[in-house]
Amino acid sequence: MRLFIAEKPSLGRAIAAVLPRPHQNGEGFVRAANGDVVSWCIGHLLEQAEPDAYNPVFKQWRLDHLPIVPEQWQLQPKSQTRKQLTVLRKLVKDASSLVHAGDPDREGQLLVDEVISFLKVPQAKKQTMQRLLVSDLNPQAVSRALQQLRPNSEFVPLSVSALARSRADWLYGINLTRACTIKGQQGGLKQVLSVGRVQTPVLGLVVKRDQAIDEFVSRPFYEVRAAIHLDANQPLAFYAKWQPSEACAPHQDEDGRVLNPKLAHNVANRIRQQPANVDKVERKEKQQPAPLPYNLSALQIDAAKAFGLSAKAVLDGCQNLYEKHQLITYPRSDCRYLPNEHYAQRHAVVKAIQTSVSSDRQLGTVAGQANLGLRSKAWNDSKVGAHHAIIPTEKSFDISKLGRVEQQLYGLIARQYLLQFYPAYRYADHKIELTIAGGLFVASERETLDPGWKAAMPVRKKSAGNGGNSSNNDDDEDEPGNGRRLPALQPGQQVWSGEPVVDEKHTQPPEPFTDATLLAAMTGINRFVQDASLKKILRDTDGLGTEATRASIIELLFKRQFLQRQGKQIRATELGKALIGSLPESTTVPDMTAQWERQLNDISERVLNYDGFMQPMLGELNRLVSEASQLDIRAFQGIQVPVAGARRKTSGGYRRKPATKSPTSRTSTSRTSTSKTSTSKTTGRSRKKAAS
Repeated sequence: MRLFIAEKPSLGRAIAAVLPRPHQNGEGFVRAANGDVVSWCIGHLLEQAEPDAYNPVFKQWRLDHLPIVPEQWQLQPKSQTRKQLTVLRKLVKDASSLVHAGDPDREGQLLVDEVISFLKVPQAKKQTMQRLLVSDLNPQAVSRALQQLRPNSEFVPLSVSALARSRADWLYGINLTRACTIKGQQGGLKQVLSVGRVQTPVLGLVVKRDQAIDEFVSRPFYEVRAAIHLDANQPLAFYAKWQPSEACAPHQDEDGRVLNPKLAHNVANRIRQQPANVDKVERKEKQQPAPLPYNLSALQIDAAKAFGLSAKAVLDGCQNLYEKHQLITYPRSDCRYLPNEHYAQRHAVVKAIQTSVSSDRQLGTVAGQANLGLRSKAWNDSKVGAHHAIIPTEKSFDISKLGRVEQQLYGLIARQYLLQFYPAYRYADHKIELTIAGGLFVASERETLDPGWKAAMPVRKKSAGNGGNSSNNDDDEDEPGNGRRLPALQPGQQVWSGEPVVDEKHTQPPEPFTDATLLAAMTGINRFVQDASLKKILRDTDGLGTEATRASIIELLFKRQFLQRQGKQIRATELGKALIGSLPESTTVPDMTAQWERQLNDISERVLNYDGFMQPMLGELNRLVSEASQLDIRAFQGIQVPVAGARRKTSGGYRRKPATKSPTSRTSTSRTSTSKTSTSKTTGRSRKKAAS
């Protein structure tokens, strides 16, 4: 008997659907006519044991217990899924061979591997175990995947990487959360202060941005524009902007803006009614290829900008499109490329899109005008790992019958796929450099030669929360605001500088984070790293957190009442500010956790081993726990935290349940504030959900 072990029931049933019929449906499994059996996990069937499983004294939270470091790691069955683990235990024992069918990512690899290890499968059977990689639940795609089974041994490094992350997150979260919570208690706070190697730096980004906004003082700065005429008697042709020389540096800020109004007006007076010499004329034709298909983060960013959707709403909507409707491929992907073999499926996919969006005239037009003879750079086997970009499947369905969010997400994903069959956006950049009274002035514009794929983009206003697609429009440049095209000039030609304009502008504070910009910060985390060498390394990594965890990390910070929403803005609460202000600096910046991600990736690529990651991490953990145990408790005094928990009905209406007791005793194990155990469950059991 060959046993397939899927990560979720939906995937298990999709595999069973393409196996020979008739099927026998058992409790927790499906048996095919050829004897093959498909069963499944229900997410994680196992979880890291809580601290008191290693020593009963750890039920009580005390500083002198820290750091807690297990000598022999233990997993324990999750109570709510113990029954399915029992089903798998019997099936694994009876099976002659095993097929690992976890999701095609690091966590999916570990999830099934740890069950196999926990059930003590004989080594000989483990060595012959195969790996099934399914990223599309439609029958055709699953059938193709079944023809491409690979040895599971090829994915051992991926599993080891996930195991190292899981254990490191447990150690980091359990120990620092206990240390901070105890110190917070000493300052009169009744709230669990959860700390994680990803969630805390994300909170740090928001706190520091809010601080920069609060401390910002606007300053005026000045720009000079020369009004250029072809000769003194001709009308205005265009404006050219003054480029301050090095001699002006004492009058400029760190961004090169001129702060001295006298200097700007002096320049304006000097160039008024003066000849202008054309020094340089450039016209460069360029092209920009269509943006690649989406990975999850790029989709979340664009959906937040276009529709104001939160990261969690996007992930939940995508899961429905993938599991319930089978309209898109695996959504938790970090890849934006496609296997070469997928190119042959383009006709079927585009036909499915056309049928599905028949009620959307604009998107239907985009599909109808796609040139399937074109091929973008998206198809590239060398860029595809365990999973590929998120694209529509070959299944058609009237999307007008979907929920609003699902319709919006399918539309974005479908359009992004269709763009791969549109020509490049072609444009010409014009630049003219002039000298006027010894000063350098520059005029530039971008001329569209062929809109290419941009003709397929919807027209949206560029405003907060509703701009163009971030992944699509990063390279755009504004064309001249005066509505005039730059004339054809020649180097050495003399023109005329008429009445100049001095523009007084004012520096603006940083924008508060939104869902889109916070996700963009997490994916482009190198911009927030101070260490130059680490910044360079991080340009090639996945950023802060993973595709699968970023949404849950942000939601966890709201749940812990460290973040709050003000309209579309995300701001830190007083509690969040106090926590970041009191923690060791290294825990609040992305440098360390980003380095972790790099090292974990090195493990998956066989560049680093488990001990090479864990041993240095344990040394750093000891130092951080020592620092956290000496937090200034005054930071938490006087902070009022709303009582969490459901409301219960009384004769006068509803009121909230009483606040829970301190988490240092077993009776305080409130699920809302994680105690004994709520800490363990937040940082250990929810390692997939929150990446700590």
